[in-house]
Amino acid sequence: MKKVVMITGASKGLGKALSLYFAKEGFNLAICARNETAIEEVQKEAEQLGADVLALSADMSKTKDVERFVALTEEYYGKIDVLINNASILGPSPMPFLLDYPEQDFEEVLRVNTIGPFLVTRRVLPVMLQKQQGSIINITSEAGATGYAGWGAYGISKFALEGLTETWADEVSESGVRVNMVDPGEMDTDMHALAVPDRDYEIAKPEEITAVFGYLASDASKDVTGKRFQAHEFQLEGSGY
Repeated sequence: MKKVVMITGASKGLGKALSLYFAKEGFNLAICARNETAIEEVQKEAEQLGADVLALSADMSKTKDVERFVALTEEYYGKIDVLINNASILGPSPMPFLLDYPEQDFEEVLRVNTIGPFLVTRRVLPVMLQKQQGSIINITSEAGATGYAGWGAYGISKFALEGLTETWADEVSESGVRVNMVDPGEMDTDMHALAVPDRDYEIAKPEEITAVFGYLASDASKDVTGKRFQAHEFQLEGSGY
């Protein structure tokens, strides 16, 4: 039976690249994004690669949308083997210093980037725990490991996500469910263009750093939990799975 991977924020950038990667790898997909037209386009591309795809327009920072997306996925497939919490926003661009950061924008970034993954994971975990297997992968950032001036709420949200990852990994240790995080590094995406508008150097395409996700979705990583992976370094070293 094919594994089922759930990917949030799958309409573009890394989320789209992962959707097409896992479609090629023989997974079935449950994907969502706030843009209905864009997520339907990804659905068509993934289906052309042979995947069965459940695609929804949904906002993972809203509890009711999380419930709808996960419930429909469980009803459709009967399981979720892998969850990738990818949905994320940058906030205002250019990013203001914290002293000037609008309170509403600060709250929205944390809601999407940290509370959203908490809500989705909390809803997905019970079935994974019941089956005593599952892989949860959170997308972090270099800005979530080191505080940089000007990265504001985005960096802070990723610091919180790293703590969330480690805490959940410890709470479900020895359950058969693993929780890890991946720093994809700088990627050629719309978000990066907003964050670094004056970039004058080459960076990776999202589809070039997918190997670590394949590893964390596979049985080769069944005993790996609470770890932080650098996608680019993993790609260079080779997965070996």
